[in-house]
Amino acid sequence: MLVRTTTNRTLVCWWYYPTVELMTKMQWANALSTQSSLESAVAEVVERATSILRSPADLAIVFISAAFTSDYPRLLPLLQEKLTDIKVLIGCGGGGIVGVSAWGEMQELEDSPALSLSLAHLPDVKIQAFHIVPEELPDLDSPPQTWVDLIGVEPDQSPQFILLSDPFSSKINDLLQGLDFAYPGSVVVGGLASGGSTPGLTGLFCNHSLYREGTIGVALSGNIVLETIVAQGCRPIGKPYQVSSSDRNIILELDEKPPLAQLRQLIDSLNEEDQRLAQTALFIGVTRDEFKQDLGQGDFLIRNLLGVDPSVGAIAIGDRIRPGQRIQFHLRDAQTSAEDLEWWLQKYQKSNQSQPQEAGALMFACLGRGEGLYGKPNFDSGLFRRYLNDIPLGGFFCSGEIGPVSGSTFLHGYTSVFGICRQP
Repeated sequence: MLVRTTTNRTLVCWWYYPTVELMTKMQWANALSTQSSLESAVAEVVERATSILRSPADLAIVFISAAFTSDYPRLLPLLQEKLTDIKVLIGCGGGGIVGVSAWGEMQELEDSPALSLSLAHLPDVKIQAFHIVPEELPDLDSPPQTWVDLIGVEPDQSPQFILLSDPFSSKINDLLQGLDFAYPGSVVVGGLASGGSTPGLTGLFCNHSLYREGTIGVALSGNIVLETIVAQGCRPIGKPYQVSSSDRNIILELDEKPPLAQLRQLIDSLNEEDQRLAQTALFIGVTRDEFKQDLGQGDFLIRNLLGVDPSVGAIAIGDRIRPGQRIQFHLRDAQTSAEDLEWWLQKYQKSNQSQPQEAGALMFACLGRGEGLYGKPNFDSGLFRRYLNDIPLGGFFCSGEIGPVSGSTFLHGYTSVFGICRQP
């Protein structure tokens, strides 16, 4: 409610008292600053985000431009000085930063100073923060309880995870497999920190500490759900093939024929524009559901085509493959990426029209997207805002994106992953 006081008909001031109803609802706020001074940037985002939130913040998520790399050690003290009551804070550095500008527009700032702060009021939500170094990860043959002991949250709490990892030292694929194993049904989103070209320059922030390796994150359990949009930005060409023979990540036969021969035949059947695109933007889609007959958007896990061996006609891809799996060749370009993301946003909007609007979102986009792909700024975040205008959005451009495909969690490339938090 708003209370106004007056003296002799002269307005003195306004106070805002949050109502009980407001305090029991999930709230999110995001603020983005382009100030080149870290002190000024921190002051701006904290002032704007706290004024929007209107309730005590339980979780803070910060993304800081790699332009501030030398200032990473100063970030947490500056934030903690102004966010004295915050319970949990996580964040990382990025080659590009995403957030809501002072005039309310979405911005994706690449290769320039930027600071994005998301604050969340999460009533009846337990927030467990953690930092994991590769040496602490259990063996992949270990029982689920070893992973539970590592995280510190029981599976019956149905936690949802946000992860931020160092691209050089996290063993992130092992961690994702372990979380899927120990927490079946839990959603995991996140990204690999970016902007540092050599090990030791990564910035991972967790509560009072700056880390240079491993993975930091939060497990959210209780009165919260985490929904995802994973836009891999590809379109299939040709038909699906079945892997007849393979060795780890090398495909030796497709439909009992050399893969390279199948690929050459496919490329010859394409139009001239797609033939040119296939020279630089050809990918492999691996089906996740081996029993589904009619394959469509969202049924493939997109992986890089790493190389070919003309002597035997084999091809190598960026993942392990086994006989019996089905694959389909894919192409990626700006138009395909845009259409794919829009399709997922339309689907999400349609399926969530009756859901509560109190929510917040995080965007984890590949460094290979952005203005370099689309030729114009703010594309993915702007498209998100067009369909989900009421949801505050913050994020960064990653060296790898974490998100689920067909119920399992993977590390992606050239992808935009959105994690949307809301009350059940």
